[in-house]
Amino acid sequence: MLGGGVLGALWAFGVVWVGATQIDLPIFSLTPTLLVAFLGPGLVLAVMIFGSALQRLRLDTPTENARGSARDINTEVLRSTLEQTILALCLWPAIGFLAADDGPGLLVALGFTYPIVRFAHWLGYHFSLSLRSFGFSATFFATVFALIWAVGIWFT
Repeated sequence: MLGGGVLGALWAFGVVWVGATQIDLPIFSLTPTLLVAFLGPGLVLAVMIFGSALQRLRLDTPTENARGSARDINTEVLRSTLEQTILALCLWPAIGFLAADDGPGLLVALGFTYPIVRFAHWLGYHFSLSLRSFGFSATFFATVFALIWAVGIWFT
């Protein structure tokens, strides 16, 4: 589990580094980039909510909703994804603004990788504790590291 978390943090650092140093977008693209950055989290939520609704429609027995069932696991993943999306909604706009010229690139990197690591998190919940840990830490630390990067730029 710890290995997955460390790999997730390394992934997150790489996402921030690539977004800040390799993706070069003009500063005037900040607003459209910010709007499009939330497309990834929104699509992930839409798929998860749709899947949850389908599971509720075909729920036949109470045991299908028992602790540890596929439905219970998917509900946990949806809850975790909602938490990460709320964190992104609260911090990504500030990150884009504070990071100045690096802001649009950071937002592209964060928005592009979000669905990838949330899918890894979902797979991990079903199959591998290390993959679950990777998905969580890659999502969480990408936002935290981007915020640290942006605040560092703001104060320099």
